[in-house]
Amino acid sequence: MNIYVDIKAARNGNGTKETPFRSISEAAKAAMPGDTVFVAPGVYREYVAPSHAGTEDQRITYKSTEPLAAEITGAEEIKNWEPYKENVWVCRIPNGVFEGYNPYTTFVQGDWYFGPVNKHTGQVFLNDRMLYEATTLDECIKGEIYAPSWEPEYSIYKWYTEQDEGKDETVLYANFQGKNPNEENVEVTVRRECFLPRENGINFITVSGFTIDKAATTWAPPAAFQDGMIGPHWSKGWIIEDCEIYGSRCAGISLGKYKDPDNDHYFTYRHVKSPTQMERDAVCRGQYHGWLKENIGHHIVRRCHIHHCEQDGIVGRQGCVFSLIEDNDIHDINNMQELAGAEIAGIKLHAAIDVIIRRNKFHDCTMGVWCDWEAQGTRISQNLFYQNHAPEGTGKSPAGAMMSQDVFIEVGHGPTLIDNNVMLSKVSLRMATEGVACVHNLMLGALTSVGSGTDFSVDGKNQPRYTPYHIPHRTEVAGFMTILHGDDRFYNNIFVQSCPVEQSEAKEDMGMLMADNQEVGTAVFDEYPTYAEWYAPFAELEGKAAKEFDMMKLMGPHFGKLPIWADGNVYLNGAKAWKKEENHLVDEEHPVKVEVIEDGEHVSIRTNLYDVIGDYRTAMISSDTLGEAFEPEERFETPDGEDILFDSDYAGNHRGVQVMPGPFADARAAEQRLW
Repeated sequence: MNIYVDIKAARNGNGTKETPFRSISEAAKAAMPGDTVFVAPGVYREYVAPSHAGTEDQRITYKSTEPLAAEITGAEEIKNWEPYKENVWVCRIPNGVFEGYNPYTTFVQGDWYFGPVNKHTGQVFLNDRMLYEATTLDECIKGEIYAPSWEPEYSIYKWYTEQDEGKDETVLYANFQGKNPNEENVEVTVRRECFLPRENGINFITVSGFTIDKAATTWAPPAAFQDGMIGPHWSKGWIIEDCEIYGSRCAGISLGKYKDPDNDHYFTYRHVKSPTQMERDAVCRGQYHGWLKENIGHHIVRRCHIHHCEQDGIVGRQGCVFSLIEDNDIHDINNMQELAGAEIAGIKLHAAIDVIIRRNKFHDCTMGVWCDWEAQGTRISQNLFYQNHAPEGTGKSPAGAMMSQDVFIEVGHGPTLIDNNVMLSKVSLRMATEGVACVHNLMLGALTSVGSGTDFSVDGKNQPRYTPYHIPHRTEVAGFMTILHGDDRFYNNIFVQSCPVEQSEAKEDMGMLMADNQEVGTAVFDEYPTYAEWYAPFAELEGKAAKEFDMMKLMGPHFGKLPIWADGNVYLNGAKAWKKEENHLVDEEHPVKVEVIEDGEHVSIRTNLYDVIGDYRTAMISSDTLGEAFEPEERFETPDGEDILFDSDYAGNHRGVQVMPGPFADARAAEQRLW
């Protein structure tokens, strides 16, 4: 059945084409499996909570009849601003508007939030851009540049809030820098979400072609309910496609965790267990609450434009498993630098089991992709990363801010596959982890945090982070182990030292020593063993009966660094190779340049690196080359358990017998448009 919605209808109807509903919420109450809700152009100022689930064969589809013309927003227009002082205006909002959730008395805070708790979940928008929140009225009046901002020209637009308890009103002050807010498009967020079920298990929903914006979302850490403007809320089989998603105080899309009352911001409110312990509890409790392949995940997010959110473009913990995230443009995430904590990225996922992140563009984000804990079977492939670092001249980052890089893989056991990506930021890959394979990437930035960033130092004692690994291609926990480091593979990559190397030291961050290597290439693994070196102590015992050796003598090898594999890589402009790599190309003579060319929405690169590489060719790589990750004993393969042959490049072009390193099958492909 088709159900119709049109906010511009003369009066509310019954959902037929002739007499449509005026709100999507009414349609969401009526829609049943197999139904399609057609939404006409207009601004829908409502919170849509789908009541009914579809089925795998009969989805419930919500579709904008014109691409992006139906807008679901958590904001309301304000047209009763009055002059206050200088460039500052004031308005008053009756608190009854907020229906029990007042974003202007609710602060951004929670587990793993490290910034000062002085920013509200509410926001003021001027012509679709967020204003910066001031902590005093005087700061709002002055309207000065906020130095850490990545967009300083906007940081002079300020707002401030206070409560008039006598009148039960929220008072908002805003510095519009000379603009008359009653003549501009000024909105304030009044709703927490835009499109998200209240209940778990609302499966097989499609949301297609909407603009979804401006919601007062809350901080979304992994051992808590993960809020977002839109998301499936612990269910299965959603498709979010062809949408524009922007203006979230915290996360844009949530593929994340349900609310567990016994483990919801536990550390923030009870304190007595460490937040890392609550992560382990979340994994195990999740299984008790139905976290199984049959029940959860399998979502698709595709062809969306996700931007200007201040925590994440996409966030997910456990609920993201077995999902596909492809062909999205994700940018300007956390650019305001008002929020700080360990959950900020273009995409931030925990337990991204068998998640595929491919053909996306990430730029101008604090970091592009952050896969934290259990990146098992995760594949990051054919993505474009650039400018995921602060612009030159930006002021010192605020306390608690995160490091910047294209990809961060943290405390996982693999197998994590990173292949055919173009990675052009100052740091390509932060890898406080093990079990990673990098194949056919172009990396202009460093490999950093190698051998560090996994254990806490508490009163001078090392406290390792035990993290889970899983039955291959399942959610069931197979075991827990610390991160030994290593078990990494590097095949057919091109490394280019694009930035000068400055002297740096390991930094203490969140109680962890986080190495900050700036040298590009695999030389950071020089002290790691080859497979033959690592296996030698075990080989000596082959064929011997258990009574012939002392198990305790293997404690050293059991807790030592795991081996490294490297072959067919290219090192240019001073990038340095692992000293044990035998087949590689190093060119220290010819300067190499890689320049990003932006032409509107299109991106390409201009480079001479293929002139330097010349005729150097390498071998075809496959799952057989990569083998299996050590701890989970799972092969580098597809989610279906099929082998991978790396015979397709960044754009899907075929690689023939003569295999060229890097993400392009031939030099001509590098000259084409990348996005």
